Amino acid sequence: MPLKTETSAPDFTLKSKTEKGLEEIKLSDNFGKKNTVLLFFPLAFTGVCTAEMCDVSGGLGAYDTLNAAVYAISVDSPFAQEAWAQKEKITVQLLSDLNKTVTKAYDVVFPNLAGVGDTSARAAFVIDKTGKIVYAEQTATPKDLPNFDAVKAALAKL
Repeated sequence: MPLKTETSAPDFTLKSKTEKGLEEIKLSDNFGKKNTVLLFFPLAFTGVCTAEMCDVSGGLGAYDTLNAAVYAISVDSPFAQEAWAQKEKITVQLLSDLNKTVTKAYDVVFPNLAGVGDTSARAAFVIDKTGKIVYAEQTATPKDLPNFDAVKAALAKL
């Protein structure tokens, strides 16, 4: 079960591979400035994850108008994420949780996915400017996508 709404979002610092090199992204840097959407996904280079991140990338403008930064988090290395993003033209910022510390902190571990090991479950969180979780969803299976209409509705209320 993911963390509940009305609780404080665990802060984190994760690596993201950008054209500038490895960059550290800290959740609390958005506090007081922007709302944040965290999208946890199991693995790069898989069909459902690719479709989800390509769709989100195509709709990033809608999140900008809702004053929200969007981060997608998986247990892949930042280098694998970068190769995947380049291949699939994914523009949402990908964050590497290689050690699964953030996945565990948000309580969205998917145990032994397809027999390859623990990954992030597919989940979505909306975090307001004060750092409070205002929307939390973990999908029933890794094949199911989050309710993006509900994510945007939660942002629209902020």
